[in-house]
Amino acid sequence: MGGGVFAQVSADWTEAFPAHRVVGNVYYVGSKGLASYLITTPQGHILINSSLESSVPLIRESVEKLGFRFGDVKILLISHAHWDHCAGSARVKELTGAKYMVMDADVPAIESGGKTDFQYGNSPDTFYKPAKIDRVLHDGEEVKLGGVVLVAHKTPGHTRGCTTWTMKVPVGAGEGGGKSLDVVIVGSPNVNPGYKLVNNAAYPQIAQDYEEMFRVLKLLPCDVFLGAHGSYYRMEEKFARVKEGGANPFVDPEGVMWRRGSRRFARSGRSRARRGSSEPRQRERSAERFLSARADPSQERRGKKNRPAPLGMTCLENT
Repeated sequence: MGGGVFAQVSADWTEAFPAHRVVGNVYYVGSKGLASYLITTPQGHILINSSLESSVPLIRESVEKLGFRFGDVKILLISHAHWDHCAGSARVKELTGAKYMVMDADVPAIESGGKTDFQYGNSPDTFYKPAKIDRVLHDGEEVKLGGVVLVAHKTPGHTRGCTTWTMKVPVGAGEGGGKSLDVVIVGSPNVNPGYKLVNNAAYPQIAQDYEEMFRVLKLLPCDVFLGAHGSYYRMEEKFARVKEGGANPFVDPEGVMWRRGSRRFARSGRSRARRGSSEPRQRERSAERFLSARADPSQERRGKKNRPAPLGMTCLENT
């Protein structure tokens, strides 16, 4: 897909959404369409995803509505190096002095303002203001602040350094039986329109990286499933249930559907390997069909109406 189409801003990307507590010290401070998370600690806070440059005032307002100071953000993280998740990073650093930490394989894209992206590097309308990286992260490394520990898992494919974040959140008896909950913030499993999964000269290992992403996700314990877009985990639906009271709907281990998909993709990958290099377009269509599968198979049985956005094949809203 051309950059001009990719770079169109979906209306819900800039539409305000009520800031809210997800679980423990994890808060949602993003827009309706672009997810940003605030993790609070006694020694300052961690922000995940700066979103668009125009999103920064909305994020700041959300943080302050929750009773926190935006200037207390000490660490800035992202899910991946696409403009709708990182274009505001330079501005956040200016306003807060936060240390910007990015997965190694996404560092070139961030520091070039998107110009080295394998898919959109020739599309000026997807570029953003470059930002200095303060710490280069590697797979499995920890980010620590005020007793909070986040683990960076490289889940590549969507971008080379796409990152899934995990943390343990101690909660009260009303949310998790008085135990710690495993929170997973998925970077992105999406295959954007125009992505080439076979014979991709700009990203030769892209299909293998998607397989690796599913392998990693399958191994992650998860009680609270979050992601780079609220639609990944049916945020609006769950938020509406919060207002009704009762159990925390964001604590939803049964709603994690990637394990089933990863087994299917692993079998697909082994099959492709056995076939060797023959019929490349057929193999590409097979990979695309798998990656287009929705995370929740029950939605397929219900028909097309009111389906959540897919976790495999993206559209403009999910980049």
